[in-house]
Amino acid sequence: MRDTSALVEAVRIRLTAAPERVLAQVNAEVDGRRVRVQLAARTAGEATERLADGLRQRVRTVSASWRPRPWPPTAPTPAPAPSSSARIVRVKSPVLVWCSPDAAVRTLDAMDYDVHLFTDPVTGTDAVVHRIGPTGYRLARTLPAAPPRHPAAPLTLGPHPAPPLTDHQAATRLTAADLPHLFYTDPATRRGRLLYRRHDGHLTLLAPPAEHR
Repeated sequence: MRDTSALVEAVRIRLTAAPERVLAQVNAEVDGRRVRVQLAARTAGEATERLADGLRQRVRTVSASWRPRPWPPTAPTPAPAPSSSARIVRVKSPVLVWCSPDAAVRTLDAMDYDVHLFTDPVTGTDAVVHRIGPTGYRLARTLPAAPPRHPAAPLTLGPHPAPPLTDHQAATRLTAADLPHLFYTDPATRRGRLLYRRHDGHLTLLAPPAEHR
C-alpha cells in the first residue's frame, strides 16, 4: 500500500492451507470503497506476491474511472478444488443491495467476484451479473424484462428467466453439469438464490430473506 496515493482505511489478509495449494484473500477499504482479491497458489510465497500485485491493480482500478475488465481475463481464475460433492456446507442470508446492473458490475469487479447477486430497482427483480463471453459480463434475472437502457457495461442479457428449483435440485444440477455457480428462484418465495462452488470444492448458498426490503 506504500505505492498508492489512495486513502487505505483497513486491510485484512487471510492465508489458508489446502491440499497441494494455498488459498489467499485480501479485503481492503480504499477511498471509502470495499475491494477484494482472492486467488489460489502453490506456495505461501507465490500467494502473497500475487496477492500484492492483485491488490495494487484493484486499487488503481477503483481510484480511476471505471473500465470493463479484459475478456478473456489476462490471468486465469483459479478453479475450485475438484469435487463431486453436492452438499451445501454454508448458507448466507444477505439483504440484497438494490442497484442498477452497471453498479452491480462495478461491485463485481471491485470485489473480485465471478458472480454477484443483487436486486434491480427498475424492474423489481432479483438478478445476477457474472463473468462470461462474448462481452465479459452477463445479466440474468428471475423474471423476463427489457434490457437496461444505455448501460455503461458491455452486458449480454440472458434470454431466459432463472429456473424455479429447490436447493437440492439446484445442487444436483450444478454438480451434474460441473458448473461454478447456478442462479435460480425459490419456488415458494420467487426470490433469487445463488449456489456456488467454493475453493475447497464444497457448496455455498446465498438465500436472501423472503421479503424484499
